[in-house]
Amino acid sequence: FDRRLFEADVVGSKAWASVLERVGIFTAEQRDRIRAAFDAMLAESAEPGYFNGATDEDVHTFVIRKLGEKAEDLAGKIHTGRSRNEQVATDVRLWIKKEIRADQQRLEGVMQALLDFAKREPTALLPGYTHLRRAQGVLWTHYCLAYFEMFARDWERMGQAYDRADVLPYGSGALAGSGFPFDRAAIAQELGFAKISHNSLDAVSDRDFALDFLYAASTTMLHVSRLAEDWILYSSEEFGFMEPGDEVTTGSSLMPQKRNPDALELLRGKTGPVIGDLQALMVLIKGLPMAYNRDMQEDKPPVFDAADHLAGALEVLRLCIDTSKLKPQAMERAAQDSWTVATALAEFLARSGVAFHRAHQVVGGLVLESVRQGKKPQDWTLPELQKIAPELDESAMELLSARRALENHTPPGGTAPASVANALAEAERRLAAKQSAR
Repeated sequence: FDRRLFEADVVGSKAWASVLERVGIFTAEQRDRIRAAFDAMLAESAEPGYFNGATDEDVHTFVIRKLGEKAEDLAGKIHTGRSRNEQVATDVRLWIKKEIRADQQRLEGVMQALLDFAKREPTALLPGYTHLRRAQGVLWTHYCLAYFEMFARDWERMGQAYDRADVLPYGSGALAGSGFPFDRAAIAQELGFAKISHNSLDAVSDRDFALDFLYAASTTMLHVSRLAEDWILYSSEEFGFMEPGDEVTTGSSLMPQKRNPDALELLRGKTGPVIGDLQALMVLIKGLPMAYNRDMQEDKPPVFDAADHLAGALEVLRLCIDTSKLKPQAMERAAQDSWTVATALAEFLARSGVAFHRAHQVVGGLVLESVRQGKKPQDWTLPELQKIAPELDESAMELLSARRALENHTPPGGTAPASVANALAEAERRLAAKQSAR
């Protein structure tokens, strides 16, 4: 199952050949021969069937066997001065670093898709919810930017996990440090590590860098799941706010009318295994005595499993975003017909000098009377309003419009159109900076 570490193992062993030349185990000619053999192995591994029939214990013994086919006289020396403990720790760090960069790119795709969706529907008005009850109107763009912020933090968490994985264990030996003096900084530079480890015991015995990756993956999947749950609800007949694309829906085996949001449901379902992978590795590590223990061979299945789930989920999520369509009239009607303007009216009264507690009571009474009479906000006339809430005047009538009410939320981060336009432009700048920084 660890064959996906093949590239990292070969690259690390290739760098180790240079170490052995510097300490006198290899001549320069032998170093060049073995490095060329490793390059050939990397090229051949891209061919179909390269791993077919392999019965080796693990990827490390597979690499040595393949090396022996090309440089038999040297293959037996490549492990000189190197412990499997530091080797596998280096391999996993190299693999996680590469995976994180790929995940950051996938997250950038999701963030771009959200910005594109926001720009496709710049004026759409959505009823915002608390407790799954209609609360206040928000622009669809504001909603998209909320998930943009979540995925932007996920991108940053991935970067933090990358930094913690970006530490070279080579030179740690089995646990006490290498018996061969060599320039660890030089091999770190060749392998693309920013730092070398400070303590050999720590370097070979902990996998907290893998936990950091799994935590970042789990948090990302939590956000994927939340968005999927929203859209499963929003695309149902009961909400009717949006329609997922044909590419991400399926029919029923029995009921001809069904159009099921299968991709969104699977995104939601894939979250559990990723969280489980984080828990599995935490439980694996929690009771290990210092330093390396064979239990740690089981660190790779949860890491690989979570990585696969996350990579697929981000690709599918982007497709869901790209192919979904809004029903803006239904969204705005839901916001307009359900007293999402109540808070705006209460705040109007408070700005007019009415104590907010009193304003809350006045508007609450108006809503109750509306329910009793079966009236919507737009059905009220000013004389009717003033019979129930004398404090309301002509200028308050504008706030019976959900679209007008949201214009009051002007501070940065609010849903007023001008604030949202600024936030959208800023989000585009931040995304461009992330893309250039990776």
